[in-house]
Amino acid sequence: MVGKGYTVEQEKLARYAKALGHPARIAILQFLEKQSNCCFGDVHEELPICKATASQHLKELRKAGLIQGEIEAPKIKYCINRENWEEARGLFGCFFDGSRDKEK
Repeated sequence: MVGKGYTVEQEKLARYAKALGHPARIAILQFLEKQSNCCFGDVHEELPICKATASQHLKELRKAGLIQGEIEAPKIKYCINRENWEEARGLFGCFFDGSRDKEK
């Protein structure tokens, strides 16, 4: 158990859910999912928001571990963190499948 009696899986699921809690972040992830990697400018051009806001959303997604960035001066290239992406998929799947079992 971690923190206040939550499991590691609950903590991770909550972190991923928080990162997915804004439509701009969903749009970023959907855009990145179609790319092998891309630069900040590519992400920014895809969204109807200012650069500072796009940067903040990328920061939140990185903090949650759903994306990663690699500095290739003077640019930063972003991509999906495949390991954490699959972990999040599994955690959400178990969460929703468990809810479905309780309905039966």
